[in-house]
Amino acid sequence: MRDTRSNRLRTLWRTYRGTLLCLLFMLGFRSAWADWVTVPTGSMNPTILEGDRLLVDKHTFGLRIPFTRVHLTAGENPARGDIVVFDSPVDGTSLVKRVVGVPGDTVELKGDRLIVNGRPARYSAGDESEARGLVAATASQSPLLLREAGVGRSHSILILPTRLAPRSYGPVHIADGMYFMMGDNRDNSADSRYFGLVPRRDIVGRATHVVVSLDPDRYYQPRSGRLLLPLF
Repeated sequence: MRDTRSNRLRTLWRTYRGTLLCLLFMLGFRSAWADWVTVPTGSMNPTILEGDRLLVDKHTFGLRIPFTRVHLTAGENPARGDIVVFDSPVDGTSLVKRVVGVPGDTVELKGDRLIVNGRPARYSAGDESEARGLVAATASQSPLLLREAGVGRSHSILILPTRLAPRSYGPVHIADGMYFMMGDNRDNSADSRYFGLVPRRDIVGRATHVVVSLDPDRYYQPRSGRLLLPLF
C-alpha cells in the first residue's frame, strides 16, 4: 500500500513538476522583483485613476528573499516625489501614495499648500484634459487641477473645494528610517495625515507605469491613452 502511494506521488511529480516549478518561480518573481497592483480608489487622482493596473518595481529599494521582508541588497532609498506601494501601518493592506517627506525633512500643510523644510510649494494651473479621466463621483465635486513644483518632482494634484477635509497639518519632523506619504488627491486621501509615518521596511516598491486602465464608470472597459503610461 505504501509502495503504491509512493509510486503515485512520483508519477504526479514527474507529470506536474514543470508546472509547479514555473508557478513557484512566478510567485517568487512577483514577491521579490516586480509585480502589479490594482488601484480601487481615487486618492491619487489625477495621476492615477480608479481601475488603473500599476507595474511595481520591487527590487529598486533592495532585493528581498521571496515571501519575506529580509533584504539581500540595500538598494536605493525612496526619494521625495516617488510613487510607492507600501503596507498600511493600520491593517497591512497595500497602499499607493506619493513620498512627500524623507528622513530629516519637516513637512507642513497650510490651506492645501505643501511646505517642506520651510519652503512652500509653487502652484500653477493644471492641465484640464486630465479631468476627463476622473470618475463621475469625483468630477461632480468641482475638482481643481493644479501643478505642484518646488518641493520635489513636479506633478499634478487635485483639490476638491466643496469637500470637508483637513487642509492644514503639522509641522512634523521626519525621523530616520521613516517617510511621510500623501495622495495627489489632497482632499480625499487617507495618508500620513491620518496613520502617521511609514517605516522604510514597509515600502514594497516604486510604481513606474500604468499597465492598463479599466474604467468603472463604463463597465470596466479599457481607457484610451493609458496603456503603458509612465508615472514619472
